Amino acid sequence: MATAAKRPLRADAQRNRDAILAAAREIFAAEGVLTSLDGIALRAGVGNATLYRNFPTRDDLLAAVMHTSIADALAEADALARTRSPRDALAEWLFRLTWQLRIWHDLPYCLATAHHAAASPMNPTTDPLVERTAALLDAADAAGRITPDEVYELVLALSWAVDRFHDDEPAARRRVTIGTAGIFTCRPTYGHQDGLS
Repeated sequence: MATAAKRPLRADAQRNRDAILAAAREIFAAEGVLTSLDGIALRAGVGNATLYRNFPTRDDLLAAVMHTSIADALAEADALARTRSPRDALAEWLFRLTWQLRIWHDLPYCLATAHHAAASPMNPTTDPLVERTAALLDAADAAGRITPDEVYELVLALSWAVDRFHDDEPAARRRVTIGTAGIFTCRPTYGHQDGLS
């Protein structure tokens, strides 16, 4: 039996949802993503029950707020893959992704927590970023075989590295370059080293 299509929200319900998302973006930017959800409801001009009816958990709200930004980021990754060499595309993508993730304080912590909770609504939102990063790594032949978990750890480590560089893009770029230098070096083939038995 086919699943019924999700009914569109009434106009007033859609306005409430939009107000919550707008308030969440503002407060996440000002106070970080671990801020009070009650404060977001107050800023949006809705009751707590309305917020929780739309977004039962913090991860639900965070995933909804990030949705558009992630779609834009994936389009950037596609453009980089088309217009740059594989190595340059990977290097620029790692910086851009890290720079975008640093925008809200404590976001890397929330992403790491969600990654270890299989049922988190954050995972379907962020998994495409991990997959796109893995594809760029593969295209650059920069890291050999790398698992999705390793990609996730790489992105989170870079995000934490620039978490405090909110307005200093050049400093953040230097940190990402240093943090990924090993990816762009020739690694030895483990298991047979010349001159060793």
